[in-house]
Amino acid sequence: MTSQRTTIGVAIAVPEPWGAQLQEYRERLGDRTASGIPTHITLVPPYHLDTDELVAVEQHLVETSASNLSFKVHLRGTGTFRPVSPVVFVTVAEGIAGCEQLAVSVRRGPLGCDLRFPYHPHVTVAHDLDEPLLDRAYKELAEFECAFEVDHFSLYVHHEDEGWVRTRDFALTAARDR
Repeated sequence: MTSQRTTIGVAIAVPEPWGAQLQEYRERLGDRTASGIPTHITLVPPYHLDTDELVAVEQHLVETSASNLSFKVHLRGTGTFRPVSPVVFVTVAEGIAGCEQLAVSVRRGPLGCDLRFPYHPHVTVAHDLDEPLLDRAYKELAEFECAFEVDHFSLYVHHEDEGWVRTRDFALTAARDR
């Protein structure tokens, strides 16, 4: 019997109203993939696995969530990965360490993977667009700012027609030392 393959990702969703604002901006800019990509900070990039491995992945994520603390994220301003990659993003001004620690915890065990680039938490707002559109996003979102508490992260599954669909949230429940 052959197992089915699927593609998953693990991310911190940017909450409303900011998530929708940034996704709508990305769509208006002309990013054809934007409607299928909820606004997020990636912890595990697209990862291919057999569907029968999902149970082990979800158990790993439950354990990971129980051993990590909630933390604050403050998004402010823009950055870019150009010329290495045609990406403009909103920067994580506060919460970088929390994102990094969570990403390292998640990318162990069944989700152990090598990254193509060093991990840099960010929120993509323009990707694979012409240079003038990338420049426009960089300038127009330079004053963007929001802050929120990260008290959970999410598992996403990629569907051909719908794009990335959030399938389960994992609450960050580690106890803080008093």
